[in-house]
Amino acid sequence: MTNRLADTSSPYLQQHAGNPVDWQPWDEAALAQARRENKPILLSVGYSACHWCHVMEHESFEDAEVARAMNDHFVSIKVDREERPDIDQVYQRAYSLLTQQNGGWPLTMFLMPDGTPFFGGTYFPKQSAYGRPGFLELLHKVAQAYREQGDPIAAQNGRLREWMAKLEPQPSDAALPAGSLQLAWDKLAQTFDPVHGGFGTAPKFPHAPELALALHRLRQSGDAEARNVLQVTLSRMADGGIHDQLGGGFCRYSVDAEWTIPHFEKMLYDNAMLLDLYASYGHAASDPASLDVAQGIVGWLSREMRAPDGAFFSSLDADSEGEEGRFYVWSAEDVRARLSDEEWAVAAPYWGLDRPPNFEQHAWNLRVSVPLIDIAAKLRIDPQSAATHIATAREKLLAARASRVRPGLDDKILTAWNALAIGGLARAARVTGDAAWRKLAFDALDTLHATAWRDGRLRATRQRGVATLNAYLDDYAFLLAALVECLQLEFRAQDFAWSREVADALLLHFEDRELGGFWFVSHDHESLILRHKPGQDGATPSGNGAAALALAKFAVIAGEPRYAEAAQRTVRIFTPMLTGAPTSCVTLLLANDAIEHPPALCVLDGEAAATRAWRVAASRSANDAIVIDIAGHGDAPAALVKGARIASGAAAFVCRDFACLPPIESLAELDAALATGD
Repeated sequence: MTNRLADTSSPYLQQHAGNPVDWQPWDEAALAQARRENKPILLSVGYSACHWCHVMEHESFEDAEVARAMNDHFVSIKVDREERPDIDQVYQRAYSLLTQQNGGWPLTMFLMPDGTPFFGGTYFPKQSAYGRPGFLELLHKVAQAYREQGDPIAAQNGRLREWMAKLEPQPSDAALPAGSLQLAWDKLAQTFDPVHGGFGTAPKFPHAPELALALHRLRQSGDAEARNVLQVTLSRMADGGIHDQLGGGFCRYSVDAEWTIPHFEKMLYDNAMLLDLYASYGHAASDPASLDVAQGIVGWLSREMRAPDGAFFSSLDADSEGEEGRFYVWSAEDVRARLSDEEWAVAAPYWGLDRPPNFEQHAWNLRVSVPLIDIAAKLRIDPQSAATHIATAREKLLAARASRVRPGLDDKILTAWNALAIGGLARAARVTGDAAWRKLAFDALDTLHATAWRDGRLRATRQRGVATLNAYLDDYAFLLAALVECLQLEFRAQDFAWSREVADALLLHFEDRELGGFWFVSHDHESLILRHKPGQDGATPSGNGAAALALAKFAVIAGEPRYAEAAQRTVRIFTPMLTGAPTSCVTLLLANDAIEHPPALCVLDGEAAATRAWRVAASRSANDAIVIDIAGHGDAPAALVKGARIASGAAAFVCRDFACLPPIESLAELDAALATGD
């Protein structure tokens, strides 16, 4: 027996297709049934890599008694938050207002037939435990409250809608305080953990948008404090158990402040942004260890996450064989049996296998416990020999791990997350010159264009070859940002043309033309109880911040102020939020900085062989300048042709504020122009 989820595209929804619950997807048929039968809606939001989502399924949704209560009293709707982030955002906000707590997944909300929530939670055990009420008992109480307390619930619903609307950005004549980016950094730095890196305490997330601010400061001015934040955070994360010491890539977050034990799901978006950070920091700080971590992320992406057509899958599950982390953890005996005496002598102290178990008191999640150079000194071997032993040990353990039952793969192709991966790969390829990384970026970009772009609009997701769902703000904003990176990696006329189409579609379908800013959903999207303008960064940059930053940069490339003006309108509508909570809106502040201090545009022209060296030199000198090489491209658009085409040798055209300097014909002069701003 299956329910309606069997016909959906989402792997997460399909996981619940065999539950005894009469699950339905979020669609008009399910919503109409709730209205027709006057039943409350039980909305459950999760995603396929979520450990606690699996726990709640096994405890409750596979249980006949729980299913009977759900089927008798509710219209039960399952939502994949990765396919429907619009629904997730609305009800996460409602949960926070109803409970004054942060949300999460699984999100469990009880709605009136019109979609207004009146009670909610996250994970509930079947029977009361962990200080949480039992789900079975809760179902009966909520159903009774719905039948008997209609008037109080209706009054609360009215207030909730008002509260939710008031949280949306409102017009303001106030200006951002002077030095707002510095103020945000000062506040953020106060939460920095100088011992273990990162911001705040456990649970600890990578906070990629905040680290992007540190990287911006480092590139702009060589800021010592930003360098320290990046060095400590990136090195501690790389040494930690949140980083897969064998296969590369990072898990979503650490349950402890030391980065030792993660929730083991691996998400494409985290690794896309961390690839950019590790490669960019490794290049800026001449840190080979960070570049090695970037190489490991790319290895994981290409080995485990790449679809046959060049796009990237969404995530790997935390669980395998019903246990979280089972695929990744080891017994010391198992490791010892697979290594030579010399390898074990180095690997045991290096990965902490000579210490008590760190995972549920019986196993080891590998992390770097002692610096390799210290182990080499203690064993009286040279550091290179120690590194070789770790490399061979890693190969043996990775091969052994490959025979285990693998975590589930969510193989849907999400446009927004692929765009983040393309942008990260393009930036990493640009700073390292790695041709293989360049190919990965352009293969994925071309696949998105072929599969997700239809009649001037994007689709949000693709599964089994079928692209579905109107795309969201993040899809357009992240894709435009990725295209800006790809234009700098290698100019292609078709990418410039697509960039303009994406930017124009963003303005046409998402911008609030009256007040400014961008709605998360397009003007012709399904109507929910709230239309949201996201400004705060989360695990990924906010859609409005990413859109404003990408538009500000593309305005420089295209030579069209209208894109910068849209970015400026976006920042202006969020001024109160940026003033009151600047550390939550770092991407918007970076966009404002790009608006107030537009990056220089350096266009290179001439012979391709000659401009290649200039491109490397310009990127080194340019901080956040945009460097585009049109040499050999007779189809370069007029916006990028700044003078007579150069037939031989190389020349550079440096432009600021839509005005260009005379052609520069020596590298020394170019270095000076980019470094001084003259």
